[in-house]
Amino acid sequence: MVALAPFAATAALAAGKALAGTVGAALTSAPTAQSKVKKTAQDFESMFLEHTLDTLNGASGTEGPLGENGTGGGVYRSMLNKEYASSIVKSGGVGIGDQVMREMLRMQEAARGAAA
Repeated sequence: MVALAPFAATAALAAGKALAGTVGAALTSAPTAQSKVKKTAQDFESMFLEHTLDTLNGASGTEGPLGENGTGGGVYRSMLNKEYASSIVKSGGVGIGDQVMREMLRMQEAARGAAA
């Protein structure tokens, strides 16, 4: 099995850099800041898992109940993968969101320190 956390953390670094400045500038109170950063990190983890599940399920072919029935099978498979990813994140995820959140908070602190 491929270790997803290091790959996801690397992929999230670029997104985190772009989001850290925007999130840091837009936030005023600490509790609100943390909740928005956590939501952003969870959204990233969900998107990453959805893409991973799309790749994994795409390799399984067209057999079974989600076979390619015109365009309907592919659309249903995509919606199902999105819901699977969302459920995984809601149940605690795989750790990608936590790593992204810590990195974004660290980058915000560094930006605040440089501005002061």
